[in-house]
Amino acid sequence: MFELVVETDFSAAHNLREYKGQCEKLHGHNWKVQVVLKAEKLDKLGMVMDFREVKSIIGEIMNKFDHAYLNELADFKVLNPTTENLSKILYDELKNTLPPGVKVSRVTTWESERCGAIYFE
Repeated sequence: MFELVVETDFSAAHNLREYKGQCEKLHGHNWKVQVVLKAEKLDKLGMVMDFREVKSIIGEIMNKFDHAYLNELADFKVLNPTTENLSKILYDELKNTLPPGVKVSRVTTWESERCGAIYFE
């Protein structure tokens, strides 16, 4: 099994509904996202996938989150915009855009240097 790792970041605001504490108030983060893709076989060039293509796909997904108020996005109308839910949403969106043979291994979303959440299946 081969794995490929790409990191990106974005800035966004949110507030946690029904949370009893500071995070219930509107606040922002400079989020860092790490995407790990996996494949059993390499392509004819010896790659899981071209990094440029991976960055492009991730960039398109991140565009809707960057400088947004997450609570107003359709994804978070029902779900609380937690770091855990954000990781799962990013995972789900990625898995639907990858070529055959390439799968998402995991997505880690960091809301600060010391706090993050991982989603994988």
